Amino acid sequence: MNADITGINRVIMGRLPHGSDLLDELAAICEREGVNLGQISAIGAMQKARIGYYNQESRRYEHLDINEPVELLSLTGNVSMRDNKIAVHAHVTLADRQCRAFGGHLSQGTVVFACEYVIVGFEGSALHRKYDEKTGLPLWDKP
Repeated sequence: MNADITGINRVIMGRLPHGSDLLDELAAICEREGVNLGQISAIGAMQKARIGYYNQESRRYEHLDINEPVELLSLTGNVSMRDNKIAVHAHVTLADRQCRAFGGHLSQGTVVFACEYVIVGFEGSALHRKYDEKTGLPLWDKP
């Protein structure tokens, strides 16, 4: 399904609260601001992180818990709808104290030390996530 984007509704920039959950806080901002179709980016530092890798064979996320401070080099993601609620889907690139980079699917449990974000809300029909039989993932309804 292609989104029928008619323009940019608004751009929201800000800083996330220290100690908040990165994924939950971004979703809460989208909910509060009425953004149900959009794009998200962010940079900063995390107290700890939880990222995932989707194992295509088992159709399950394998999670990596990083229980030390890391830099958030990049977060890129989108906003759509899933089960009539706003859904933020994001991937992150992180770096440890030796500046080694790694990344994956952003999961709950990533705790903010400091984070600046940009959310671009689009005007138009929202995309809806539904279970896809071929992949086992909640993907946008139609290609």
